[in-house]
Amino acid sequence: MNFLEAMATSSSGMASQRFRMNIIAANLANAQTTRTPEGGPYRRREVIFGALPAPRTFEEVLRQQAQDDEVLHSKVLGVAIDKRPPVLKFDPSHPDANEEGYVAMPNISMVEEMVNMMLATRSYEANVAAFNATKKMALKALEIGRS
Repeated sequence: MNFLEAMATSSSGMASQRFRMNIIAANLANAQTTRTPEGGPYRRREVIFGALPAPRTFEEVLRQQAQDDEVLHSKVLGVAIDKRPPVLKFDPSHPDANEEGYVAMPNISMVEEMVNMMLATRSYEANVAAFNATKKMALKALEIGRS
């Protein structure tokens, strides 16, 4: 793996975790949303990640590299909507309350979302560290060439 491939791999990881953070922020922001365009309360979303082969250059295609040397990049494959049912909360004065006085609230756990946010942050930081380490290695290789 060359330096640019390593940087691209770290960059794909950072982009994936940034997307994950946006979804977590949306979940937290809509934790009290009882009405959506689809109808009903907001449904929690979760990111689906996948490891996909890095785009290959024309030169690599011509050389027919072995599959074992294939570099995998992180990619967001999609966003899944949580299937857990909404939480019913008794609040007869709420405009979205049913006949019995219960309001369907999103089934979002603040603790779960905060843990996911911390995991996304740490993963992002690990990718930044890997990117910076690769950059330092490349700079050191250039310094060796100057000597």
